[in-house]
Amino acid sequence: MSEQAALQRRLGVGDAVVIGLGSMIGAGIFAALAPAASAAGSALLIGLAVAAVVAYCNAVSSARLAARYPQSGGTYVYGRERLGAFWGYLAGWSFVVGKTASCAAMALTVGAYAWPEHALAVAVGAVVVLTAVNYRGVQKSALLTRVIVAVVLAVLAAVVVSAAGSGALHAERLAISSPVSVYGVLQAAGLLFFAFAGYARHHPPGHSDRVGDHARRVRGGGGDGTGGPGPGADGGLGGAADRRRSRGRRSGDRRAGQCRRRDRRRGVAAVADPGRVPDQLGDGA
Repeated sequence: MSEQAALQRRLGVGDAVVIGLGSMIGAGIFAALAPAASAAGSALLIGLAVAAVVAYCNAVSSARLAARYPQSGGTYVYGRERLGAFWGYLAGWSFVVGKTASCAAMALTVGAYAWPEHALAVAVGAVVVLTAVNYRGVQKSALLTRVIVAVVLAVLAAVVVSAAGSGALHAERLAISSPVSVYGVLQAAGLLFFAFAGYARHHPPGHSDRVGDHARRVRGGGGDGTGGPGPGADGGLGGAADRRRSRGRRSGDRRAGQCRRRDRRRGVAAVADPGRVPDQLGDGA
């Protein structure tokens, strides 16, 4: 790839932070709580702690790899450089397949909240709109992220204030009141890990060569959400809070889906770079 054709560093540290926030408060935080609470019951917080530990380990590993190999390709590049061409190729395409499924989940979540009777049509429309935004360039995408993050944070703040003033908060609800199922806790941890996923946007595969001073920005921490609030979460909030929360979910879902589509596209570009196909799957590595 020529120097002129290489991706340019057009995002600053602030843009990277906003993109990370846009992903971390996306669909996962809104959608994973209900199924996680259903699986773990009163041990939900234990599942959350397990997910947090796994996310931290993944973040540290991913961040150090991103700082060491800042070129486009992310997961593919890490696998290729550390394990060999074949494993890098498999890692790259696994990443692409995972991002494709993730995009579909985000889009369907938007449809489910925005217009349940026509969820599929809304999902397709959301994909088309965000694809158009991504096509305009990474700076346009970062600008849209700032707007969506502001809206989602405002919605979350309104929900917290409404909940705090409702008189329905009781500390005893946090107690573990039923036998803990190890399987249920692990299932909840897997679901809640989806909610942590956005931290990878601080050093995502493909953003590395678009964010200035990447090695300084990423030194030790950084990987890659759908449902509703847990049981009893709606008590005392009222319809207005529910509507604000629903708007926040839709905005967060759109932002998370946009990040995943952009990462998938850059991952495909890196894996498809001429001369990168391993011997086992092509004419040469």
